[in-house]
Formats: sequence, C-alpha cells, structure tokens
Amino acid sequence: MSSPKSCPSICGKLGLKPLTSQNLLFYYAPAQGVLSYTALSVNVMNPSLVLRIFPKRDITNILLFNTLVGSGLYLYNRPHLADVSRKEKILYSSFGAVTFSLGSVLIWAIIRSVVPENVALCTAFGVGSGLALIKVGKSYLEVVDNLAPKKS
Repeated sequence: MSSPKSCPSICGKLGLKPLTSQNLLFYYAPAQGVLSYTALSVNVMNPSLVLRIFPKRDITNILLFNTLVGSGLYLYNRPHLADVSRKEKILYSSFGAVTFSLGSVLIWAIIRSVVPENVALCTAFGVGSGLALIKVGKSYLEVVDNLAPKKS
C-alpha cells in the first residue's frame, strides 16, 4: 500500500494536481468542462453519432450544463477578477460561460449547415473548431489577466 506522501508524486508525474477543494473547483471542474464542451461540439455537429451511443436519452442539456459549470468556474478564478466582489465575479463568470457556450453552439450550427453530411467530417469540424475556440479563449483571458493591475 502506498503512503500518503506518494500520491502527490504520482499525481505530479501524471501532470495532475492533488485533490483539494480548490483544485476540484478550479482545475478538475474546468477540465471536465472541456471534455463536456468537446462532446457538445460532436453532439451539435453530429447528433446521429451521439444518438447511437445514448439512444434513450438526449444528453445535450447535461453536456451544456457541465460546460457552463466548468467554464464558469474557470472564469471565476481568473486573476483579472481578483479584485471584484463575489457578486460581480459570479455575474461576469456566468455571463462569460453562457456567451462562450451558446456562441459556440451557434457557430457549430452554422458550420453544420455548410459542411457536407459526412459523419467523420462533421465530427472533425466540431472537435477541431471546439479546440480552436478553447485555445483562442484561453489565450484571450491570459492577455486580459496580464493587463489587469498586479497586486504588490
């Protein structure tokens, strides 16, 4: 049996953070949000594929909810929001999460209308555009964080 001290070293080797409430909220929940966001992209771009995997349940709302929670918590913990009140953090992070997620769904719906009906192509466009949007959004937030006044 491994000692409690071995867990941080194993987690570190795997690139994972230790299980703390801070990490659960602001690392693992956003990571799970990225997974849900990616699955949501496939769901919007290729609904027939998702229906084959989950034939008795429409998982769109579950994926959207998990995406909103993950992206909202990610935004809530960003340095540029460090000095605003809790109410404003909740408002701004909720607004950002909803705008990003529903904007993405709209983009995917538009892409789906112009891409030929091909399972592999639609899935690739969904995942590719989703990952691109995540990368652009993350990069944008890093710029905003760097423009925010630094605490001394």
